[in-house]
Amino acid sequence: MSPIRSRTLAAAAFAALAAAPAIRAEVVEVSETGFTVKEAVTVSVPPEKAYAAFVAIGKWWDPAHTYSGDAANLSIDPKPQGCFCERLADGGGVRHLTVVFVSPGKRLALEGGLGPLQAMGVTGSMTLTFAPAEKGTAVTLRYVVGGHNAGGFQEISAGVEGVLRAQLERYRAYADPVKP
Repeated sequence: MSPIRSRTLAAAAFAALAAAPAIRAEVVEVSETGFTVKEAVTVSVPPEKAYAAFVAIGKWWDPAHTYSGDAANLSIDPKPQGCFCERLADGGGVRHLTVVFVSPGKRLALEGGLGPLQAMGVTGSMTLTFAPAEKGTAVTLRYVVGGHNAGGFQEISAGVEGVLRAQLERYRAYADPVKP
């Protein structure tokens, strides 16, 4: 690639990132018995489309954060007792979270432990809200985890926040792709 083309592509990528809505993310609270993470982003589509894009999780989730190595194996069945599940190549599977509340285009609530949290004595409650905003939809993800973890939750809370922030960025790019 020519140096001019390389600089042009780099400038275009920087402009796209600068134009993209920022993700507001933080570990809201950490204690010896749990933690709360909150992530928020605004996408320029209406709430119904923002919700539908989230539920299409296999199209945007980072495959590095799957057991199968392929995000296409992920799905969310958006109904009470529905599963945020993953198919495995050997016919097995993983239940990441269970759907406990559905209001399409408004709210989705799931419970369970993501990733390494499954092997700990913890449970989690993840709630997503899709609220009309001036320029589309404000999407907020709140994940509250409680239980026991030897050594506490300070370190793992930061890791969970980082993974969820990265996932929400991938979601934003899928739900609201930056147009060239």
